[in-house]
Amino acid sequence: MTWPWQRRDSNAANLTVSFPNHSRSYDPTRRAVHFWGHDRSMESSFFVTADALKQIEPNLQSDSAGFLRAFDVNRERIYAIAAKVYARGRKGSYELNVADV
Repeated sequence: MTWPWQRRDSNAANLTVSFPNHSRSYDPTRRAVHFWGHDRSMESSFFVTADALKQIEPNLQSDSAGFLRAFDVNRERIYAIAAKVYARGRKGSYELNVADV
């Protein structure tokens, strides 16, 4: 017997994420810009790697300010990519890399 909360297909329709929090920061350890998304009351961490940002914006300055600027200029595109990655399934955090852009 499968309980309703165990059915993967029932969860697929609920995997929508929004990005009301415009905060972001550069994490030098992960070499990624960290930002947050929300699915109802659940907050999730997202990371877009420096390499992915370079793919999106090839002429960016390769320092924390340059990565944050590239994120800001391409915020809507990055959010769209993040929503697609999020829709693949729930995890503790999500990394957007070159293959995703």
